[in-house]
Amino acid sequence: MPLTPKGRVARAPTAPPAPARQAAQKLGLSAESRAAAYLMAKGYRIVARRYKTPVGEIDIVAQRLGTVVFAEVKARGSLDAAAESVSPRQRARIIDAAQHWLAAHPKAAGLPLRFDVILIAPGRLPRHLPGAFDASD
Repeated sequence: MPLTPKGRVARAPTAPPAPARQAAQKLGLSAESRAAAYLMAKGYRIVARRYKTPVGEIDIVAQRLGTVVFAEVKARGSLDAAAESVSPRQRARIIDAAQHWLAAHPKAAGLPLRFDVILIAPGRLPRHLPGAFDASD
């Protein structure tokens, strides 16, 4: 095993992401920014973006009128395609990730919670689906 000058194990350089992966990441970031701006225009306060947990990521955590909102952002070619892309497995992952967020933010634990979806499509205003699913789904 080769070592660095400081005696650490040298790691092989990582390959850059494939162009398709880079494009998808760029689209996702853009969609999340549009969704966050849309929520702010509706009076929401953005608490966190791209909140990472051991079980997954929450795209946006927001708050409005004492309710904590965990929002999943979906960008597709059409709003219908975006709506269809929220799978039961993703819903479960978001609910699990929200539990991690709540554990790290105990002051929010007593507040009402909601799981929203924000759909993004080219040339269309975002579509916000408040209460798109809940923890019992």
